[in-house]
Parts: sequence; structure tokens; C-alpha cells
Amino acid sequence: MFDDTAPSTADEYPAAAPDPDALIDAYSHAVATVADTVGPAVVRVQSGTPGKRGGLGSGVVIANDGLVLTNSHVVAGARRVRVGGTEAGEREAEVIGDDPATDLALLRVELPRGAATARLGDSKLLRRGHLVVAIGNPLGFESTITAGIVSALGRSLRSQSGHLIDDVIQTDVALNPGNSGGALVAASGEVVGINTAMIAGAQGLAFAVSSNTAGFVIGEFLAHGRVRRAHLGIAAQTVPLPRRVALAIHAGANAVRIGEVQPGSAADEAGLRVGDLLVALDGATVAGADDLLRLLGADRIGRSVEVSVLREGRLVTRSVMAQERPFGGFPRMFG
Repeated sequence: MFDDTAPSTADEYPAAAPDPDALIDAYSHAVATVADTVGPAVVRVQSGTPGKRGGLGSGVVIANDGLVLTNSHVVAGARRVRVGGTEAGEREAEVIGDDPATDLALLRVELPRGAATARLGDSKLLRRGHLVVAIGNPLGFESTITAGIVSALGRSLRSQSGHLIDDVIQTDVALNPGNSGGALVAASGEVVGINTAMIAGAQGLAFAVSSNTAGFVIGEFLAHGRVRRAHLGIAAQTVPLPRRVALAIHAGANAVRIGEVQPGSAADEAGLRVGDLLVALDGATVAGADDLLRLLGADRIGRSVEVSVLREGRLVTRSVMAQERPFGGFPRMFG
């Protein structure tokens, strides 16, 4: 017979309080493991010629054939740069791709057999609050590790020349001049971003280009030597969609909020507005800023594309004549 006087499971076996020491040990272990595994793949990158100021920053070795990913503003328009901090010492590297629009550049340097490499992860798996570790060479102090959390995802970062870098990860990791081009690493040990900027005078505001954007750009560099892409003339930010709305319009869990429409752009002429939620392009679901960047490839330059946006609770479709994204210099944020 059931005995209602017996203690309940919760009473008999109360939940154990988390052990603070164990949590600290787990955090320390995660950061130390990232430092040990990815740290050797982060190098120093220096550009410039005698009499000309160049960039000074970091880079990440992503392939054993000597491919190094860094920032465009570190390369500073140079054709060849110096790479140091590798097992082979300092060597000259060739710039095989430079994309100021995403502030990414790809180098090739001769490395010894078995040199350390890092693996690019899927930045879409990141969530706010996830632990991330930055590795770089701030102010010339090589192999420096700082840790923090993901503060926000899908940011757009505007350069002084007017270029917009989409799908940017915001973190609170400590960055300083020289961290540019270094790795932002998840607890899994995968590189989820390339550190690109900090806001001088502010604390806890650091930014990295997402690894998914980097993967797309690397593919373009290797296939074409540069990135040709279309654009609509908007500032894009990834935002979540309420589940009931997503189900009703057959959209993804996220959409792209239009934060700015550039005057005279294709988006402006097509009647897109600030606050519109872009959910599809030519019938393909747009679930984030990186999706939009991927879909606006070179094949859409000069073509009319159908853009579906959610506006004031209604699904609206507009035809936008995609234009080629202008190619130009990237301002010096910090080295």
C-alpha cells in the first residue's frame, strides 16, 4: 500500500549545491585547454615598407599548407607581410586575398611539417553568455590569452569609410592594439571569430568577424582571388523571430532587421525601410546576416532579386536591383 507519510524524493534527496571550486576548476580547465591547443597556431603579422607605416597584429594558421587568416587592416594593402611567432621563426608571407568589406585577409607562408593549425567552427552555434577566449599579440606581448563571454550576435560594424561589416560577434574579452586578426575561440577549441575591433575608451566592448563569414570569404579567395558580391545598401542585424510568427510565414528562427537604409541605394529605391525584418531572398530563407552575405554573391550583381520582409505584421515583397558592393580601402581601426 502507498504510504503517504513517506518522505518525497525531493525531501529525501535534496539537490546538491554546486561546488564553487569545481566550477572555477572547470572554467580554468576550459581556458587553459584552449590556450594550449590553439595558442601555437596564432602568429604575429606585420606589414609595411621602409618609410611607410604598416599594420601590426595577429593571424591564425588555419591549414597545414600555410594558410593564415588575419584582418585586412593589419595587411594595410601590402602584397607581402612578415609572419612571426611560428615554429619556423619569422618568415615572409604572400597576401593571396584581401577583402576590406569584411576586414579579412588570407596569407600563405611556408611552414614546417607538423606546424600547429586551428580549426574554424560554426559561429551559428554561439549563444549569448557562451565562454570565448581571445588569443593574440596585444601591444607586442605575444601569445596573450584573455577570456570573456559572447555579449551579442549578428551586429553590424560600420567603418569610417562607410563599409558595413555584417554578422559581427560582440564580446567582453579584453582586446588591445595588436589583437587584430587573432583568434576568438569557443570552449570546444574551435575558432568562431577573428578579432577585429575594440572601442577606445570603452570597457567590455570588443568585436570579431564570425567564422561563418570567414569561411565564405576564404572560399572566394581560393576560388577567385578576391570576393565579388552584390549588396542591397542596408545595415543588417540578426534578431530572433517569435516562434508563432516564424511558423505562420514559414521562416527561420531568426531574421535580419534593417537598421539603416543607405540613401540612393538599391534598397532605398525599392522602398525598403528601417525596421523591416528581412526573412527571404529569392525564396531562400534568410535566418541571419551571414545568410544574407552568402546569398548576395557575384551571380546576383546587376540582377533583380525578390526580397521578402515582415513589416507591421504583414509579409511584403519588393524587387531590388542588386548592385556590386564597392571595393575600397578599410580604415585603420587599430593595429
